[in-house]
Parts: sequence; structure tokens; C-alpha cells
Amino acid sequence: MVGLMLPPYVLSRAIDEGLVPGRMPVLLGWVAVLFAVGVANAWLAVMRHRTMTRIRMDATFRTVRVIVAHTLRLGAALPHKVTAGEVVTIGIGDVGVISQTLTMTGPGVGGVLAYGVVAVLLLTVSPLLAGVVLLGVPLLALLVGPLLGRLQGVESRYRERQSGLAARLTDLVGGLRVLGGLGGKDVFADRHRREARELRDEGYRVGAVTSWVQALGVGLPTLFLAAVTWLAARMAAQGAITVGELVAVYGYAAALVVPVSFFIEGGYDLTRGLVAARRVVRFLRLEPDAADGSGSAAGDSSGNGAGDAPEAASVLRDPASGVEVVPGLLTALAAARPGESAAVVDRLGRFADSAATWGAVRLDEIPLPQVRDRILVADNEADLFAGTLREVVGGRRDRTEEAIDRAVRTALAEDIVRGLPDGLDSAVEAQGRNLSGGQRQRLRLVRALLADPEVLLAVEPTSAVDAHTEAGIAARLHRARAGRTTVVTSTSPLLLDRADRVYFLVDGRAAAVGSHRQLLAEQPGYRRLVARGEEEDGTDADGTDGSGEDPTGTDNGTDPRREATVTKEDA
Repeated sequence: MVGLMLPPYVLSRAIDEGLVPGRMPVLLGWVAVLFAVGVANAWLAVMRHRTMTRIRMDATFRTVRVIVAHTLRLGAALPHKVTAGEVVTIGIGDVGVISQTLTMTGPGVGGVLAYGVVAVLLLTVSPLLAGVVLLGVPLLALLVGPLLGRLQGVESRYRERQSGLAARLTDLVGGLRVLGGLGGKDVFADRHRREARELRDEGYRVGAVTSWVQALGVGLPTLFLAAVTWLAARMAAQGAITVGELVAVYGYAAALVVPVSFFIEGGYDLTRGLVAARRVVRFLRLEPDAADGSGSAAGDSSGNGAGDAPEAASVLRDPASGVEVVPGLLTALAAARPGESAAVVDRLGRFADSAATWGAVRLDEIPLPQVRDRILVADNEADLFAGTLREVVGGRRDRTEEAIDRAVRTALAEDIVRGLPDGLDSAVEAQGRNLSGGQRQRLRLVRALLADPEVLLAVEPTSAVDAHTEAGIAARLHRARAGRTTVVTSTSPLLLDRADRVYFLVDGRAAAVGSHRQLLAEQPGYRRLVARGEEEDGTDADGTDGSGEDPTGTDNGTDPRREATVTKEDA
């Protein structure tokens, strides 16, 4: 910025001192100085661009790292505290706006310094001109101030609507197949179109204010330059200043257009940056659920303190429901409302606040890493990340071929491996979009089995597979997890009959506990609950198809009752 003010000064000296007969060496000297200043300014412009680009990229990656780290810290609490559209808008739009805003610092400081340099140079020419220029420049910035305040308001409303529409679009894409099946796709699409029109109208309002800001950013400095030039020309015609000084004044005023424009654009960027920064800060202020924290003062993550997890396998107790999970057994939770049994799993897996205990210690007093290392909640809607099939089921550790084959057989997923072109090395799209619902569910079970946790808590692990496949999974799961603690939630008689203990939940509380056959004989409510599954599955209560053998069919069809349940949850 200071360099831009030097050419007018050098040019004025060249005119006044060099354009005199017999002073060609002086003229050539000033021309050489002017050339050198031009080269220096060109080099500074290149370096300025590189520096600003580096600042933008560095700011972008720093902000993204902070957001991603906080997203991981929020963990399971994230979907309950912020919409997917909000996260997308922050990660794509707000991060870029913040990094762009940071580049106003360099030109802003440079503009202030250039303003001071011009003030000194103009005072040597004419105090009147110095007063006009030095007072006029701040006046230009003040004229744009009200528009910047209005811009901040409309920009905030626009960003809020944008994140809401992004969330709506995410829901629409995620449940498109389900919505089509339920006949709700057109209703949802109409709602999206209506909100898109409202966002467009809000965008027009933002654009109207922005256009005035940008127009004034270019127009006001130009009008100011014309006024200064007219005043300087009159003074030159009257002999108050020399021709060289007239050229210098014009050059200073013209060069000041650049910092003035930067000031106005910087105010515009700062307004948008504040809106974006507030959204990011609001996101970073979100706290994880208490149950998802790093442990209380009773124990730390290093494993020292009174709140350490029990060394030996111990009973998991949920006082809210009365469920007790005995080590080494396959325990099933059956409830008319799936959410009730899932809530028990959330408490036992420390994904919800509760007074649940593990042995003699409360779960929320045990450092979270210890809980996560030994207790695994296998959610039926857990994410499947893009990668090869081997990477998808392997998790964070490398697995041996033998271990993978064993888990695949237990989950009856051999047909998935055989059906993909490259077997375990085949590509799986994000969320398993190139797989069916039953295939995705079995891959989640394979991943959970490969983790081989001390305690496995599986939510509806067979709800999206056909009855024959479900019976085979139930039998193999019981054998594969023999001697290990396993909890499943289900109302399928095929799975319940394989359980060592079954808890019948009514209104979230354990109404009865026993084997599947005991509860069938003693509990009419339990009998009615599972009888629907027997009738629709077309299988006997012992989990066979009548032949006495464990079926090993593949996912050729789905239970309409279970498919409808999954469909509504997905929607």
C-alpha cells in the first residue's frame, strides 16, 4: 500500500525537475527510479498474493481441524444437538468466509500506513488539499456503515435458512427410497421447493444490500477522486501549485482509491465473517452428553482411581429397568416398543445418563476409554464408511483372514463377499449405498463380532433379514459368543429362543425374566408379543423351519413387519 503512493511522488519530481531544457540526465535518473519502484511494486504484489493465499488456506485448515475434532468430541450427542444441514453449512460455507475475512488484516494495516504517508506528502504540497483528502476518506467509509449493519442482519437470516434447507435436503436424500414407498416423496419435495423459494427471496435481499455496498465501494472513491482533481487543477491554473504537484495530487488521490476500496470491502467481509464466526463458535460451545464425557473425578483415563472398571467380568445393572446382565450369557430384551429396549442398551453402554452399575461401580464413574474398550454398543443404524469391504468390517485394527472369515460365517454374510466382484477387496460406498438393507445390517454385525468386546450390546441385529437367515444368525451368534457377555434387543422368537435369559419389558421396566419357553408359558403379554413374529416368520419357536436343522438361507426377502419398522426409523 505504501509502495502505491511512491510513483506519484517520483513522477512529480521527474516533471518539475526533469522537464527542463538541458536536464536530460536528471530526467533519466527519475525515470530509472520510477522503473525501479514499478518493479518493486510488482514483486510486492506477487508476494502479497502468496501471503494472502497462505493465510486463507492456513485459516481454512485450522478451522476445519477444530470443527472435526469437536465433532468427534461430541460423539453420539452430535445428532441430538445440531442438524446435519448446520454441520454441512459450517464446514463448507462458514469456514471459507472466515478465512476470507482474515485476509483483510494485511490490506487494512497497509491502508492505514499509506494514509499516513499521503498525509505527510500532501502537507508539503498544500494544507487545503491535505485537509480535503484526509477528511474525505474517512467520510466515505462512514457513508457505507449503515449498509454494513443492515447486511449483517440479512446475512444472518440467510445463513440460518440455508442451514435449515440443507438439513431438509439431507433428510430427503437419506430417506428418498423410504418416502417413495410410503407415498410421501411428493409432499416432502413440495416442502423443499417452498423453502428453497423462501431462501432464494432471502438471497435476493442479501444481494440487494451487497450490490449497494460494492457499488459505493467503487463509485464513492471515483467521485472523490474527481472532486480532488478539480480542486487541484484550479490551484495549478492559479499558480498555487506546480504542474508536477498537480500530477502528484492526482496520483495520491487515485492511489488512495485502492485502500478506501479495501476498507469498504473489508467492512463487508468483516460483517459476513462475524456472522460465520458466531455460528462456528456456537457449534464449538456445544458440550457432549454427561454420559459421553471422559470420566468423573473418581477415576481418570489412565486407569487409576476408585472409579476403575472391574478387572473380572461383572454384572451390568440398570436400576431404571431392573435389567441385570449376567457375565457369559446371551441376554435378550423384548418390548412392544423397540425404543424401550434400546434405551436400556443406551444406559448399559453409557450413551445416556443413568445410575447403571458395572459390578460395584457406577458406569459414569468409570473413565470412558475403559468403558469403550470393553463394552460395545452395536447400533442397527451405525455408520458404514466408504472403503474396501475388508476396511469396513475391520474397524481400527488389522484383522487376520481367519478372524474375518469366522465373523462373516457367524453373521451369514458369505453371500455378500461372494457376490462382490473382488470379495473382501471390493469397494463399499459411504453408508453402504451399493448394498441392500439386510446386507448392511449383517456387515454391521460382522464388524461388531470382529471387535470381540467383552460385552456386546446389539440393537435389533436381525431386523432387516429374512426369517431363515435370522434363524441361522441366532444359532451361530450363540455359539460364537459362548462364554462372552452378549445382549440383544428383539421380539423375534427365532432370536429369543437362543437366548439364555429373556427380559420382558413393559413400559420400560422388566415385567418378567426367564427363558423364552418359560415366558411363553407364564406370560400372556409376552406370548402375544412374540406370537406375531412366529406367524409372520412361518417358523417354529425353536428357530427352525420345521426340518430340525438350522437354516442358512440368504437375504432373499424381508419380513414385512420388520421392514416397515426400519423404514419408519430411516424416514
